[in-house]
Amino acid sequence: MIFEIVILAMIAAFLGMRLYSVLGRRADHEEEIVPRRFEERKDTPEQTPAQMRPAVTATSIPPQVRGAPPAVERGVREIAAADQSFDIIGFVEGAKSAYGMILEAFWEGDKATLKELCDEDVYEGFASAIDARSEAGETLSNKLIRIEEATIKSAELDGRTARVTVLFVADIAALTRDKEGNVIAGSLDDAIESRDLWTFMRRIDSSDPNWKLDETDED
Repeated sequence: MIFEIVILAMIAAFLGMRLYSVLGRRADHEEEIVPRRFEERKDTPEQTPAQMRPAVTATSIPPQVRGAPPAVERGVREIAAADQSFDIIGFVEGAKSAYGMILEAFWEGDKATLKELCDEDVYEGFASAIDARSEAGETLSNKLIRIEEATIKSAELDGRTARVTVLFVADIAALTRDKEGNVIAGSLDDAIESRDLWTFMRRIDSSDPNWKLDETDED
């Protein structure tokens, strides 16, 4: 009888240790930090090391690039070859997030966010427009309804600087009020299609994984 109790106690201790090890690994996994806008993905022991990742191939080119002019695909490949942390699909998703953040910051007059997300020239353009709007006493109540399309139109590696131009086709509801709060333009009931060509840039040898808005234009 005593022998059986000892055996059962040993089995219970073994199961307890196994359960602790499984829960411990799960807890460690759940504490991983979710990457933010444009941030590099950190390799885990289960993932393939960056230096072992395959080069960008025709089958790995996403719909945003596949079928584009050869210069675009070539530019994407050159950036990926020089910066193995470059993930074209992740880049497009990050660009879409940046598009919404920058628009909202401009509409709200948030210069601090714009300064973080834009290079100096683009920031100055946004800041000047915000100042002019403020002096006129006008406010915007714009809203980004949806991004219908985000397509890479050009990509290049100039020395150690990567630049990627994205065409955003979006539905935006725009409303402008004067200093008395009267509507002077637009309507939130009718969304208007906007076609913007935004170029993002990043030094591939920089420790900062984020890209900045380098140029804006209309399609």
